Amino acid sequence: MTFKIMAYVMTLGGCVLGIRFIFAGASLLKEWGIEVTDGPLVICRRLGAIYLGLALMFFLGRAAAPSDLRSAVCLGVGGASALLAGLGLFELRAGRVSSGVVVPAIVEIVLAAGFVWTWWSGR
Repeated sequence: MTFKIMAYVMTLGGCVLGIRFIFAGASLLKEWGIEVTDGPLVICRRLGAIYLGLALMFFLGRAAAPSDLRSAVCLGVGGASALLAGLGLFELRAGRVSSGVVVPAIVEIVLAAGFVWTWWSGR
């Protein structure tokens, strides 16, 4: 997997997630079995802004040559994706979210693996 492909995947995913968190956060919270109140909706919109920022960063940096910064981005986003997956599964086991969190956790594990692979092969 090349960095350019992973950058496009993150650009697309970040845009989709960002727009969904900002404009359809309530449906996402319902899927996860979380009560839709003002607090979680504020957090959803703020998280949407972060996802849109990541999408822009990956789009603009898609042609970055191998470097320490590109390695740090791969490991940082890969680690964050793995942590998101782990936290989602932890919350599911604790009974705080519904099984709707399983599909995002699987996608996050695949993303984490893709970024670690990209880092490993592009060093």
